[in-house]
Amino acid sequence: MLSRTADHLFWMARYTERAENTARLLDVNLQTSLLPQSPQAAEQGWRAMLGISELQSLYDHQYSALTAEDVLDFMVNDPTNPSSITSCLFQARENARAVRGSLTTEVWETLNTTWLEMQVHVKNRMLKRDPGQFFEWVKHRSHLSRGVNFGTMLKDDAFYFIRLGTFLERADNTARILDVKFHGAQEDKKSDDEAPIDFYYWAAILRSVSAFEIYRKVYRDVITPARVAELLMLRPDMPRSLLACMDEVVANLRQVSNDLSADTERLAGKLHADLQFTRIEDILDAGLHDYLTAFLERIYEIGNGVSRDFLVPIAA
Repeated sequence: MLSRTADHLFWMARYTERAENTARLLDVNLQTSLLPQSPQAAEQGWRAMLGISELQSLYDHQYSALTAEDVLDFMVNDPTNPSSITSCLFQARENARAVRGSLTTEVWETLNTTWLEMQVHVKNRMLKRDPGQFFEWVKHRSHLSRGVNFGTMLKDDAFYFIRLGTFLERADNTARILDVKFHGAQEDKKSDDEAPIDFYYWAAILRSVSAFEIYRKVYRDVITPARVAELLMLRPDMPRSLLACMDEVVANLRQVSNDLSADTERLAGKLHADLQFTRIEDILDAGLHDYLTAFLERIYEIGNGVSRDFLVPIAA
């Protein structure tokens, strides 16, 4: 496969997944901001979300103050923000259009329709009228895109690069969601009489990654931060966990392996093994924030390796 084609397929998948994960992050932040708390705590939640997304400086450059309404507009509609939902869906569609011949009709029509519908929703101010419904729409379109990819694409290199982009992006975003929310909760300790608020806080985080029902099925007990971290990091049967994502990254890297990719496969295999054979108690004792920061750095390194080995044309 041409490097240029692989590049478009890889980033088509990453941008689609990024749009969904941005919607998930905004949705959980909006839900938790409605819980009883001080205005300063609510603002800190939005600021932490911008920080973990590495968008604080860009936001501050464009806005004089931080408000929930401005953050939502910035993260959804702002075309100058490369990680806004509008920008991600546009880039996903443009990358798909560039390799239209490598996609099935259903895959192309799904992405194209998503972009066209997004423009209608922006014009109709759907985000302002019902943000929850808008975020559900974004997630639904991403689910539909993955399902069409899986159900109609030939299982060849094109399919594997799409899957590789999807799960690298998902691993990155799950780590960011867990880090910003867990870190914020640890800084804002709650007293015993605020336990119901604590429950709704962690329940909102679980719902942000479609894990609330899964948590109940796995643990059958009260929601605790340590178990939330374990579920979202170390459970191979939890679809959005870090370990499940790395299962897919390693498997799809193996499918497209070439003479240049040994180092990238080694990095991915080592990260996969670290997750597979560690315990949540060890991670928490060492510091979850430090672990997730290191994880994000390693995912970034693997992404750079994929670009170097497969996506960037090799100079003669």
